[in-house]
Amino acid sequence: MDSLTPPQTMDDQSKDEEYGDENQRKADKEVKTSPAHSTMALVEQAPEEDPWDLPELKDTGVPWSALDTKGKLLRVGVSVLKGAILLGLLYMFICSLDILSSAFQLVGGKAAGDIFQDNSVLANPLAGLVIGVLVTLLVQSSSTSSSIVVSMVSSGLLTVQLAVPIIMGTNIGTSVTNTLVAMTQAGERSTFRRAFAGATVHDFFNWLSVLVLLPLEVASGYLYEVTKLIIDSFQIQSGEAPDLLNVITDPLTESIIELDKSVISGIATGDPAARNKSLIKIWCKTFTNISLEYVEVPGPENCTSPSLCWEQDNKTYTQMNISNTYGVEKCAHIFANTTLPDLAVGLILLAASLLVLCSCLILIVKLLNSMLKGQVATVIKKILNTDFPFPFGWVTGYIAILVGAGMTFIVQSSSVFTSAITPLVGIGVISIERAYPLSLGSNIGTTTTAILAAMASPAETLANSLQIALVHFLFNISGIILWYPIPFTRIPIRLAKGLGNITASYRWFAAVYIICCFFVLPLFVFSLSLAGWKVLVGVGVPLLAILIIIVIINVLQKKKPRCLPTRLRSWDFLPLWAHSLAPWDKVVTACTAKCCCCCKCCQIPADAQGQTGSADSDKKLCTAVYDNPAMSAEKEVEDEIKIELKILNNTRL
Repeated sequence: MDSLTPPQTMDDQSKDEEYGDENQRKADKEVKTSPAHSTMALVEQAPEEDPWDLPELKDTGVPWSALDTKGKLLRVGVSVLKGAILLGLLYMFICSLDILSSAFQLVGGKAAGDIFQDNSVLANPLAGLVIGVLVTLLVQSSSTSSSIVVSMVSSGLLTVQLAVPIIMGTNIGTSVTNTLVAMTQAGERSTFRRAFAGATVHDFFNWLSVLVLLPLEVASGYLYEVTKLIIDSFQIQSGEAPDLLNVITDPLTESIIELDKSVISGIATGDPAARNKSLIKIWCKTFTNISLEYVEVPGPENCTSPSLCWEQDNKTYTQMNISNTYGVEKCAHIFANTTLPDLAVGLILLAASLLVLCSCLILIVKLLNSMLKGQVATVIKKILNTDFPFPFGWVTGYIAILVGAGMTFIVQSSSVFTSAITPLVGIGVISIERAYPLSLGSNIGTTTTAILAAMASPAETLANSLQIALVHFLFNISGIILWYPIPFTRIPIRLAKGLGNITASYRWFAAVYIICCFFVLPLFVFSLSLAGWKVLVGVGVPLLAILIIIVIINVLQKKKPRCLPTRLRSWDFLPLWAHSLAPWDKVVTACTAKCCCCCKCCQIPADAQGQTGSADSDKKLCTAVYDNPAMSAEKEVEDEIKIELKILNNTRL
């Protein structure tokens, strides 16, 4: 056989080598393009899962039936201990929210009072709305800002008509707390998607209600006229607001800080003495003595009576009853004897309360994840998310509204209730569709507390105080009628889910949303309001028209693209940065990676910088610091193909 084989020449050998190299290149190319070595085929074949489906909380422990008596007792004991710890964490969570509100009042309370003082600005409904938002953001309590409005109406400094837009603004400002709470769950993408959507569904409801009801109120006085009719129709007796949850939380919060909230109201009503007072309450028990004293007055017309009035050295004096307040017993809280200014105490409490708040929330989520497993999770999910059987399924949502109102009435704070259900939405115990009516009920619950508080007003100011509280109540009821009874009108759910999807892909957008929605936009509208109606209409109307046109085009692109011209069926004719967040994400990624790289590089020893490959490893370290959520599937496939080719080259014989 060897004799039959012709000998190969040098040219033949070179050709064989060329052919072999070419075959090898073809083989490598086939490996690169072969679907068998790519996970893309698996991704395409896998069925798409709805990100809004509630996850299954699997029970990874030993089944109850497999435990002996000792194991069962131990499990019961651990469950009871976890329940007690959970209640303790909830108590600390609620107290930290109360301290957080006090801290914000110390930092910005006097500024809030100054904002309320300019009545010429409050005459503009949009300015009044924005002032309500900003003041509630400063004091982090809609009840505090509402009480300021009530005191101004009672003292005659503000009419009920001008106070209506401010009350609408307080409703918006109070929804920022649970949105901030959702930010603490940004670690896991699916959890953050649900938590942020569950928190912002409250925001969208308030904003949409204002967009409809504020123009209606300006045009017809709907809220004012209806509440005035109610006040005139019923003979309402004065009452007192009950203390429910405050009885439990006050012992702890009042041992840390107590505030004199009348100082903010005094600044808002123009009391010059209130401006120099501290918000920190020093004397918890006081004694007021009324005595007849000689007082200088501007002229004889200011005297109490002609017989008690005389002039001396071109000055007029009279006798008047003067009340002097003396401290009897000092308060027992930590800052009762402090010499620090209100701003310093507020910043200390702000940092401490935020630390406790975030710690409690993280621990609550971990405890709930460990407790809500197996049959327990199944039962709780069925109770919270299952509708009544046909034809009574529609009743379930309204019962959830009543539950939200009742729970908010018990805790006397819509921020506390909505912040408490936000982590439950995040871990998948409560669906977005069920969290929405609970949030609506929370809005009603906080107004019932305000109504009872207004009923404690004096007889001469009872009507106006109660009318403002009823305006808040009717505003929320009207919003529910607009955005809940018909499933098609539940637009806040769809908007919240859309925002949740965006923030799950680009987590930095959550911070942009909070800053723009609660700070930049209100300040922009407020500055336009200060410039006058002409500037407000000239700038605001074109911007609003452009926004409406963009929304209509987006809806038509999804529903009926054939109704649009070919060019408008997509936004591809615009620059990529104008219709996509991907370029902005690259900028955020680069900035974040650069900042983190600087921090990491500062920690690298000097002798390690000269080693081979250190630059590459540092570069990889810097780019891996920021978890880019928008990484495309193509990039992931390319990385996997490179790894597979490297393995093939290393294992080639």
